[in-house]
Amino acid sequence: MNKFSETLYDAWEQQLRIDELLYDSETEHQRLIIFRNATFGRVMALDGIVQTTERDEFIYHEMLAHVPILAHGNARQVLIIGGGDGGMLREVCRHRNVAEITQVEIDPRVVDMCRQYLPNHSAGAFDDGRLELVFADGLDYVRTTESRFDVIISDSTDPIGPGESLFSADFYAGCRRCLNPGGALVTQNGVVFIQMDEVVATARHLKRIFDDWHFYSAAVPTYVGGIMAFGWASDNADLRRQPLEVLTQRFAAAAINTRYYTPEVHQAAFALPRYMLAAINAPEE
Repeated sequence: MNKFSETLYDAWEQQLRIDELLYDSETEHQRLIIFRNATFGRVMALDGIVQTTERDEFIYHEMLAHVPILAHGNARQVLIIGGGDGGMLREVCRHRNVAEITQVEIDPRVVDMCRQYLPNHSAGAFDDGRLELVFADGLDYVRTTESRFDVIISDSTDPIGPGESLFSADFYAGCRRCLNPGGALVTQNGVVFIQMDEVVATARHLKRIFDDWHFYSAAVPTYVGGIMAFGWASDNADLRRQPLEVLTQRFAAAAINTRYYTPEVHQAAFALPRYMLAAINAPEE
């Protein structure tokens, strides 16, 4: 029986059994494969790296969407960079007070195939009237757009191939450029124990560009190796220190049913292990 072997790390790999191959083809930008696995349901991978699975996607998408939106409290314009599977868009769309959603995805084929083979990820969100879907390079978009946003979510691949530029100082500066005062940027930054260099590089970029920066975390089984790091940046330090009472009130008002996110989890997620704090706060050599 065929197996999918992930190629993200040189010295360590995970394998998933392919119980049914649904799609496998080269797009203009990358190799896209979608298959069914008995444990994780339908799985989507790009260039040999697992991006999302039906079984545990809710953890990742809820934490990258609801944390910045509820911390902000009045997000009207939201920008999603990447996220072609539609899961992030689905969660953002659940916030009724969000008036405009712009999603910038580089690869139309990812959107098309995920709508076909992973329909539960987007759950109809690509048909939401608030959405403007733009097929473009994310770095180019944040450098040039005249639009401004209250929340920016970078739902990127790892810093390999098309996603590499979304971890650069130029990208973070572009996000700062099109972020409204008091807004927040959040990013996916990999599994910190294994991808510490990526996290440290992001920390150094963010501290030069934003008044307030930090990370928060969640454990997502698909992304093996420990907790996953999410970057946080804003010009308002109060956003990531919202009292539990405020988060609880906003969550109740949003009337969103979640499977992972709670106001208590939100607040606790910003408490980081000492090894991570030591790395991101270490002086540059």
